[in-house]
Amino acid sequence: MNAKDFENEFKKEFEEKEIKEGGEELFIDEMQKTNKGRVFEETAGGRIVLCGANAYEQKYYFNPVFKQIPESIKKELNIISVLFTQEAGGIFTIVFEEDGTISIETNADEEDITYDEITAGLLVGEVRRKRQDLFEALGLYYRIYVLHENPADILDDES
Repeated sequence: MNAKDFENEFKKEFEEKEIKEGGEELFIDEMQKTNKGRVFEETAGGRIVLCGANAYEQKYYFNPVFKQIPESIKKELNIISVLFTQEAGGIFTIVFEEDGTISIETNADEEDITYDEITAGLLVGEVRRKRQDLFEALGLYYRIYVLHENPADILDDES
């Protein structure tokens, strides 16, 4: 699948839906779900998936809870996720831990003989190194806007 096909498929997967709650109109990007795609929605022990890509279904998922993140960052996360799965295969997710740190996870179906754990591990390290500033900023965003921590306290902790 080339980049143009992926972009067209990506646009088809998302529909802008209007939901009215208490007189407010909310717009939420929602992806058509499949059984394997549901793995991105799981939360466990306070962990929340930010985004992920699935090489088996050639789909990308971005958690609509974080729709207020700037488009440029959403696109960068999309590129990171999709390129990772094109290179290593399997399923790639970026997850917020309970304390606001970011985890990058990758796994594969048991019967997938093309998935390379070594390549996946090396790529995770490379992504983490090259995008360290992005992940630190997302962690701060999560701590301030989701966990409602005081920005002054966060800055004091880092001093």
